[in-house]
Amino acid sequence: MPKLDPTVKNVVNETIAPMGISQIRYFAQKFAKIPGLIKLTLGEPDFNVPEHVKQAAIKSIEDNDSHYSAQRGTLGLRKAISGYLNKRFDVNYDPESEIIVTIGGTEAIFVSLAAIINPGDKVIVPTPTFALYIPIIKVLGGIPVQVDTTPDGFQLTGKKLQEVIDREGEDKVKAMILNFPGNPTGFEYSKDQLQEIVDVIKDKSMYIITDEIYAELTYGVKHTSMTQLLPGKTILVNGLSKSHAMTGYRIGYVAAPADFVENAGKMHAYTVTCPSNPAQYAAQEALTNGIDDPLEMRDIYQKRRDYIVAQLNDIGYKTIMPQGAFYTFSEIPAEFGLSSVEFAEKLAEEGKVGVTPGVAFGEGGEGHFRMSYASSMEDIEEAMKRLRVFTENLKAEV
Repeated sequence: MPKLDPTVKNVVNETIAPMGISQIRYFAQKFAKIPGLIKLTLGEPDFNVPEHVKQAAIKSIEDNDSHYSAQRGTLGLRKAISGYLNKRFDVNYDPESEIIVTIGGTEAIFVSLAAIINPGDKVIVPTPTFALYIPIIKVLGGIPVQVDTTPDGFQLTGKKLQEVIDREGEDKVKAMILNFPGNPTGFEYSKDQLQEIVDVIKDKSMYIITDEIYAELTYGVKHTSMTQLLPGKTILVNGLSKSHAMTGYRIGYVAAPADFVENAGKMHAYTVTCPSNPAQYAAQEALTNGIDDPLEMRDIYQKRRDYIVAQLNDIGYKTIMPQGAFYTFSEIPAEFGLSSVEFAEKLAEEGKVGVTPGVAFGEGGEGHFRMSYASSMEDIEEAMKRLRVFTENLKAEV
């Protein structure tokens, strides 16, 4: 095994070197080592990919479709994405010039930010939110401006957004990221709530990146896409991982105005060249003939959600009912005197239930913990029994 030559020991990217891995992954890996643990950590669907989608990938392989696709993705998939967005949200994106197929939603976020950020530029990030936004902004030389939304029920209000822009300097703020339905909170913005944000930024020189990866997983509410309200400034990030349980296929996409896509497409090409052909053909099938595939999964998630939220509140963890995604985000009672990391570690070690500490989702997440209900009902029921016993024991300690 080679050892690093000491003459290159200090030759490192000084932004990346001090960073750890994603806190979501860190705690998932750490807790996975505990025998008998029930893992409610990672947000990965526990369903199989629909059979007709799998067959599309298999056919691509059997047809020897093994050459490079177009760098922005096969035209067939880009047309399917365009058709899906038109059918779902009545918006129009040109498959030729306004869509990029990416390696999952993560690459979509990266290339979108890379096309915007110059060193020192600021990006507004309402927290708690998906853990990767902040490190990506830092890697690109930007400055993440975290905004705690917990006092407003996890909503970034128009008033708060204007205050932040005024404080940070309108000339310095180049973008904001909005994830809805939200990870980790499950919060879903209504059309009126989105309009508050639009009214603030419509005349400002800034983009809004909207990560709508959970758009197909909403419960009792209709998802409004930001593309419907402010298409000329919106960079839409989406994908197939959550809606069709295709996390391992790694297909995401960016939909945005052509001028923006031209720049983002360069970074995409430099980074990955093009996506995998079998995965693209599977995604094309999913968005063409499987647009309603998520419905059955959504109904099951909703039943799990209703159960787990009722249990959490009954045990003593204040939990707002999620309107989308597949997470609960619960308050840790102050009388326990534990940080979110301390609580999660204690629950894993003593209660044998794995959750993600709220601080993993930004400054606004402290004092909370996330549970994923993308797990079997059997595991969820057992986890709630263990959590109840753990909580009773914890109360006896304080």
